[in-house]
Amino acid sequence: MDLLALLLLVFPAYVANSVPVVFGGGPRIDGGRNFIDGRRLFGNGKTLQGFLSGVAFGIAAGVVAVLLLNGKYLPEASFATKMWLVGAMAFGAMAGDLLGSFIKRRLGIGDGEASFVIDQMPFIIVALFLALLAYPPLLGALGPDGLAFILVLTVLLHYLFNLLAHRLRLKKVPW
Repeated sequence: MDLLALLLLVFPAYVANSVPVVFGGGPRIDGGRNFIDGRRLFGNGKTLQGFLSGVAFGIAAGVVAVLLLNGKYLPEASFATKMWLVGAMAFGAMAGDLLGSFIKRRLGIGDGEASFVIDQMPFIIVALFLALLAYPPLLGALGPDGLAFILVLTVLLHYLFNLLAHRLRLKKVPW
């Protein structure tokens, strides 16, 4: 899979994961409820509006990218399959972000506290997992090099965009 195709694949997930910083707010997904360990399920930073806006903007960005660059993005896949992948990546990113928050709360890591791997990896791992369920040939197309590239790129972009969001006063902390 070439570089452009890899970027198109992860684009909906990256957009979805970024949007809640700007369009989040509203009711908390966990409603303030605690898990059986007495800690919050997800924490104050995970809202229904943020989740839904992330999915919606991720899908919209992915659809636009596929329409503009359809021939470069998995040319062997049907348009419908590409739309499933876009949805899987956007929804998977937001579900993975929730999973990361759930894990952080279980480990006693509070809202806004940094956790290198848990802050960066769950959103892209769950997004890729759902994309592979939607289109199993993607695993062969990605290969180990493509997967490694995505994971390294995710760490770098996550760091840079969180730093930018902090400087723009969209986030209280730079992680």
